[in-house]
Amino acid sequence: MRFDSEQRLADDVLERRFTLDGIPGILWMPGAAPAPAPLILLGHPGGLDRMYPRLVARAQACAAQGWAAATIELPWSGDRPPSAAAEEVRAELRRAIQAGERVGEDVVDRLVLPLVDAAVPEWRAALDTLLALPGIGGPAGFAGGVISIGVRLAVVEPRIAAAVLFAGSFVPRAVVEEARRVTVPLLVLLQWDDEGNDRQMALDLFDALGSAEKTLHANMGGHTGVPAFEGDDGNRFFARHLR
Repeated sequence: MRFDSEQRLADDVLERRFTLDGIPGILWMPGAAPAPAPLILLGHPGGLDRMYPRLVARAQACAAQGWAAATIELPWSGDRPPSAAAEEVRAELRRAIQAGERVGEDVVDRLVLPLVDAAVPEWRAALDTLLALPGIGGPAGFAGGVISIGVRLAVVEPRIAAAVLFAGSFVPRAVVEEARRVTVPLLVLLQWDDEGNDRQMALDLFDALGSAEKTLHANMGGHTGVPAFEGDDGNRFFARHLR
């Protein structure tokens, strides 16, 4: 890991941008933590610069609880090399949505499964490095999307103790089957009127999740209309499971 820059934000939160094996990322550390801090991995749909305002707000909320937060850029997003195959299938997805057509399973598989296969090992490598840094002691949580990435991480990564999953993307049938192996506590957020999501697909995924403790919060509104109070509920959820 190479740290490229750092700055102090409000409430003495330290923001450090880094590069790990060519992958850009950001780490936020709380100003004063009495002990090694738990770590929240902040998932997002790609494009760190585009997502930064929302990511930094979430990170500052974590820091207020005494937790570190970190994120990395997704494959084929932001300044990372693009994928012609990914761009082609994204175009197919946009055409189907704009035409009001049902998005086929083949399109969902070709869009999401390669991303999950590429991103999850990168998140695990980042976790290896981040948990070894001074001031971070674990356990770790995952918060955000892409929800299929969060599901795969919850299955394969034993250091993830709990997850808040954002149901805002299409889910392959194979990921629904994987979800049956998830055992960590979960809070799933669903926007009922999400224009870019298949509501029934999200409900099927929630039904399949194998965790003994799982909670679904469904709110009215579109993709970016998650109520602010859900952040508070998410913090209370993590407080129960990461301390």
